[in-house]
Amino acid sequence: MKKKSHFLLLCVTLCLLLAPLPQAKADPGDPVKVTSVEGITEYELDNGLRVLLFPDPSKQTVTVNVTYLVGSKHENYGETGMAHLLEHMVFKGTTNIPDVKEGITQRGNRWNGTTWYDRTNYFETLPATDENLEWAIMMEADRMVNSRVSREDLDSEMTVVRNEFEMGENSPFRMLMQGIVSSSYMWHNYGKSTIGARSDIENVPIDRLQAFYRKHYQPDNAVLTIAGKFEEEKTLEYIGKYFGVLPKPDRTLRTLYTQDPTQDGERSLTIRRVGDIKMAGVSYRVPAGTHEDYAGIDIISHILSSEPSGRLYKNLVDTKLATSVFGFNFQLEEPGVALFFTQTLKEADIYSVKNSMLATIDSLSINLPTDEEIERARASYVKQFEQSFNSSERICMQLSEWIGMGDWRMFFVHRDRVENISPDEVRRVAQYYFKPDNRTVGLFLPTEAPDRVEIPETPDVEAIVRNYKGREAIATGEAFDPSVENIESRTTRFQLPNGMQVAFLPKKTRGESVRMSMTLLSGDVNSLKGKTATSRLTSSMLNKGTTNMTQQEIKDKLDSLKSTLYLSGNNGYVMGTGETTRPNLVETVRMMAEILKEPTFPAEEFEKVKLEAISGIESQRSEPSAKASNALQRHANPYPVDDPRYVPTFDEQTERIQATTLEDVKAFHKDFYGASRGRICLVGDFDTDEMKVLLTELFGDWDSATPYKPIMNEMQDVPILNDNIEAPDKANAFFFALQEIPIEPEDEAYPALELGFYMLGSGFQSRLVKRIREKEGLSYGVGGNFSSHPIYKFGTFNAYAIYAPENRDKLESAFKEELTKVITEGFSEEEVTAAKDSWLKQRLVNQRAQDNFLARRLSLYMEWGRTMEWDALLEEKVSALSTEEINAAMKQYLDIEKVHMVKSGDFVKAGLAEN
Repeated sequence: MKKKSHFLLLCVTLCLLLAPLPQAKADPGDPVKVTSVEGITEYELDNGLRVLLFPDPSKQTVTVNVTYLVGSKHENYGETGMAHLLEHMVFKGTTNIPDVKEGITQRGNRWNGTTWYDRTNYFETLPATDENLEWAIMMEADRMVNSRVSREDLDSEMTVVRNEFEMGENSPFRMLMQGIVSSSYMWHNYGKSTIGARSDIENVPIDRLQAFYRKHYQPDNAVLTIAGKFEEEKTLEYIGKYFGVLPKPDRTLRTLYTQDPTQDGERSLTIRRVGDIKMAGVSYRVPAGTHEDYAGIDIISHILSSEPSGRLYKNLVDTKLATSVFGFNFQLEEPGVALFFTQTLKEADIYSVKNSMLATIDSLSINLPTDEEIERARASYVKQFEQSFNSSERICMQLSEWIGMGDWRMFFVHRDRVENISPDEVRRVAQYYFKPDNRTVGLFLPTEAPDRVEIPETPDVEAIVRNYKGREAIATGEAFDPSVENIESRTTRFQLPNGMQVAFLPKKTRGESVRMSMTLLSGDVNSLKGKTATSRLTSSMLNKGTTNMTQQEIKDKLDSLKSTLYLSGNNGYVMGTGETTRPNLVETVRMMAEILKEPTFPAEEFEKVKLEAISGIESQRSEPSAKASNALQRHANPYPVDDPRYVPTFDEQTERIQATTLEDVKAFHKDFYGASRGRICLVGDFDTDEMKVLLTELFGDWDSATPYKPIMNEMQDVPILNDNIEAPDKANAFFFALQEIPIEPEDEAYPALELGFYMLGSGFQSRLVKRIREKEGLSYGVGGNFSSHPIYKFGTFNAYAIYAPENRDKLESAFKEELTKVITEGFSEEEVTAAKDSWLKQRLVNQRAQDNFLARRLSLYMEWGRTMEWDALLEEKVSALSTEEINAAMKQYLDIEKVHMVKSGDFVKAGLAEN
């Protein structure tokens, strides 16, 4: 064995003598001194390498430690574990040193490399001789830029790393910790284990590993620390000789910017694997390791988990609930986690253990840390610090963590913070961070036979589809012309014996599809007073069962027919839409008639419907969009409380639902449901004669018991509203604006307003979108629209925006400015020309070319006394408009002083006044 060792030594020595080594510059320049703190001095080289020298003549050893500012958090998709894998690879050898490990072993007996989230480090502790020190510095400089990182070495080392991965897989603690940390982060790479994913370890391409190495292993991304017995001047010469010749790279390292959002509730997970013990663990999100609050985190961690005085130890181990407890923190460059674990026997009740552990930590907010606990924890920390300073090698290793966090001097700053933190600050930290909503809880449950689901490998899609022929193509339908003239020429309208209006538009459609739209009308302002909640609950109960079918049978039947039916109701309206195919149309219409005419209103379903409705209201209470919309509508519609046009508060909505009885619903159906003032439209592939007979049979004699009269909304003379509504803890804010405009669709200026408001707020070329979204980036969604109801006799301009709360005032200002520009400057000829073309195309593509839209439009027009010729006339008028006519109309009717505005968001958190 000695002969073999001597032979290897001779080989390595010859290699070192014969191989080209990094050469000294003619004038390498001296490293520049930066600063000194408590015996540690920092220098910097021209190429960006930072050097820390910590002389300790009491030692007979010297430690050389290189810390690279790269760890697992710098890995990209498919690269997990790459930083750790590279740590193994640079021990394989360089172009100058065939076997790095052999060279180190010949000179010292302590060496290794470690990888963590923020950094990777390599160290060797050698007997303190000039020869050993120079060799170590030369070797680290060489493997910084000349490591082989070859395919051959990767093939051999990958299996070693995979084995290390598998060792972790065997550990209940490692698996539980990994699961908890992973669940603690949604986006940040801190949530991924440093060891990486098995698939990435096994499959990482060598070129990606080499690129990762070349990018991060450079002098400007490293700190060289030397501690122990050495001559400082000579050491600086060695550093200049070997590191100083390395060029500073011209690449730029990316700044990482991914941050996890604030955790908004407790997360939990369970790990089930073969094992012999049970474990429970919990993590809490904590700030970056350099934050001043981290001194309090360290103190609290000791108070909770130390043995035997720690609170967890006393409450779990002393009581024999658990066999052990422990805790530690991930003190990192960016926000990390504080972790606590408890272990117990396999037969123990782990849920009792978990509950006790959480209760102990939760009690920190009430049973605050005592002065005695704080001083005990502080004394322990100070002792550890002072003991670490007794070993320069230990300090050398610890500095790597602080270098990874941002600066080695934070080691001393943090010590000072722990020594000086006040008891009140410790208690504040305890109350702020250790909350249930800021934690992730995990359990490890041993099982003899884990019931796992092995997900199969991704199939070879090309092989699957290579010879696939498919079925016979479905009917494609006709090439339908969506012009107004063609629609009108093919539409027939008639009435059933009871007065129900019907419109048919037969056409050959793809898949023989048919669209239906039905509306039943009944009641008036007086007869519907106080019945808003009842009307909505009645429509919600329609599909819960009929005289012939249960709710499930209704669903099953519709599924078998491949049909859909949607029903809703509000005050005197009941609206139904449906989609089916020609072969199933008759049965589907019969089902719609049965659901509308013969509901049984089962009592057990009624309570479910009420709870669901209340739940929907409750879910909106804190939402900025709902709060703003409700406030704006309530202000603009000041009708009496029992009026069907009254807009109730969230509380009133809930109260009305709770007060509604099943008897109320049954009575409403009896009094207000009927088809004599209804309308129905069919668009698609169907037999008109067959459907006329069927509709007459089903609806022709179904009369409404209560006469119908349209409920007229009216323009209201109310003060102009500009309000800010607080919505705490919501990341997005909402803006709503409304102006009521005294104009009817038949008025001469209406076409100009139709196109003018389209240019102001509709589509990606509108003024509001181009200014607020595209130019200033204040909103993801912004827009506006204008409509005028032929019955209500007035029109409304509505606008909205979604934005960050801190941008509230900027958004409002931009909105007002754009409205002002439209009023004072108007639109250009180019805008008008482009808008006419866009407006006409969207009416064709998004409206008349869509069967569902046509069915609704034809049905609605029957109530309004219109045909599609009205659309053709409007389009002719819009096409003929001049820019001057549009600008004049907008100037006349758009009035910024009459626009109501309501904004809702977390404005207090954004630092804005509530109003």
